[in-house]
Amino acid sequence: MLIMRKICFSFTIIVFSALLCMPLSAQPSDVPVIIPQIAAIIINGDSDLQPAISVPDKDGSGQKKLVLRFRENNILIRITPESGYEYQYFLSGFDKRPSSWEKVNLKEYTNLPAGHYTFQAWFMDPQNKSGEMDPIYLIIKPMWYFSKLALTLYAILFLSAVWAFYEHLEFRYARKQYLLEQIINKRTEDLVIEKEKTEALLANVLPKNTADEIMAKGKATKAKYNFVTVLFSDIQGFTQIAEEMNPEVLIDELDKFFFHFDSVVEKYRIEKIKTIGDAYMCAGGIPEKNRTNPVEVILAALEMQQYMNRLKETSLLQGMKYWDIRIGIHTGTVVAGVVGQKKLSYDIWGDTVNTASRMESSGEAGKINISGTTYEFVKDFFICEHRGKMPVKYKGELDMYFVRGIIPELCDEKGLPNDKFRFKMQIIKLEDVEEAVNKIFGDEAPPDLYFHNAPLARSITSQVELIATAEQLPEEIYVNLKLASIFLITGYMADYDNPAEAAFNLMGEILPRFSFDERYIIATRHLITNAFTEKYESLADKILHDARYDYLGRIDYIKLIDKLMRERNEHGIITGTYAWTDIQKKLLRDHDFLTKTGKLLRSVSVEEQITALQARYK
Repeated sequence: MLIMRKICFSFTIIVFSALLCMPLSAQPSDVPVIIPQIAAIIINGDSDLQPAISVPDKDGSGQKKLVLRFRENNILIRITPESGYEYQYFLSGFDKRPSSWEKVNLKEYTNLPAGHYTFQAWFMDPQNKSGEMDPIYLIIKPMWYFSKLALTLYAILFLSAVWAFYEHLEFRYARKQYLLEQIINKRTEDLVIEKEKTEALLANVLPKNTADEIMAKGKATKAKYNFVTVLFSDIQGFTQIAEEMNPEVLIDELDKFFFHFDSVVEKYRIEKIKTIGDAYMCAGGIPEKNRTNPVEVILAALEMQQYMNRLKETSLLQGMKYWDIRIGIHTGTVVAGVVGQKKLSYDIWGDTVNTASRMESSGEAGKINISGTTYEFVKDFFICEHRGKMPVKYKGELDMYFVRGIIPELCDEKGLPNDKFRFKMQIIKLEDVEEAVNKIFGDEAPPDLYFHNAPLARSITSQVELIATAEQLPEEIYVNLKLASIFLITGYMADYDNPAEAAFNLMGEILPRFSFDERYIIATRHLITNAFTEKYESLADKILHDARYDYLGRIDYIKLIDKLMRERNEHGIITGTYAWTDIQKKLLRDHDFLTKTGKLLRSVSVEEQITALQARYK
């Protein structure tokens, strides 16, 4: 390898020296100047002195260049002639200034760094005639790892490393954020689960409204309910049973009874109040008021009675002792609320509670004893046996009745309520639904509903009742019509531009709470859709139409349409006075009531209304 390297360098030097053997222009003198020449260039001391050579520039620029590798950075330049001449040397890019004149024909440079150099030499002959030799251009290549390509790669690698580091930091940050979010979500989920457990536990102790009020305010206000039905049940001869039975077995039996009673009262939306020993107390009509609570409480009492009868039959077959219960029921006014600050308990107070307790104690085992007051509310649903006036402690004599079961025409073969029974209940529940919707109007209706408000809603429902009665509408259809009249304009509270759909949403939320199934919801939805699309397919559609547009024939028509125009303007439906007058005139002329009763109920004629309209908006 060393021999080959020397041959290579010698060839390069020979070629390069050949390029340098170009004479300089002689200075104007009578004596010709002998131009010195480069005899040899020795690199790293590996080559012997060679004759002067000249290497042509490969890029065609005319310059003489010698390109060397990085390790070939020790250069010795020898010039001829050796004696009689003085020389001055300068390596541009390395020397700071030219050397002083000296009679040395050798110039050596060691450890030249990579770069571009220009070697210049001046001479002075013995006659003191001077001149400049052609320059030599040297290029010492850097190490491969300092080449342009390498530096470019370094830059790319550096930028890639910076980018990768940034991505790594971003990934770590994102991962940390993700882990934090997971921890937060997990803890939030745990908190939600615990909150739900707490709410569920609280709901088992207190009514939902009362529990919400306590959680929001820290305490609950007491409330008076004017129409509540209270039920007391008690196990016959429990004191003797407790003395004879194992306590654990006794508690298990009581738990089994009360567990079933709990499921029954929940089924009929009755509020369990408490258990005291073997006594079970519950009340219907609280905390949500309703008009069907006397019937629902007796239905619950009948299911409790049937359950105990089944247990009695099983015990008799097995030759075991059986338990029997007395049930007492009374309807009246109570005050309900939470007492104490620890171990909160929802309770009810009042004469109604005391009377219900007396009904239970005055009853007989296996029978349901109700007061005369309760009887008046349920006599159309149940068979009741009058016991006469019975003496009651601190009460004197009170009318009492034993409930024997449901009226035959209202029950099926098994003695359970049939469709007629449920329909009669729905008729009563219509007033509860109307009251609930009116409450929503009062609590949630926006203040800019000047026309489609609670008074208009009540007017529509009352007109429906009046016209339906006069037109002798069948009760089966009346229920759906009444529901439609209740919900007809409720949608304006939530979505003024699409009130029908908003009314359907509210209807789907409220009606199931009052035991109205999908059949009623579909039928009511159909009537409301027809009302908004002005399709009058049935008598019910026509009655709803006349009730809705009843204001067109009323004496306060002008006042009402003033409110309607103001309401429309505030909801973005801008109408000028003249345009509004024209709209109302057209409505009055084109409109006609569709039922005989509706026409009879008109108080003011069309001509009178138009005259009043023109006078109002002239």
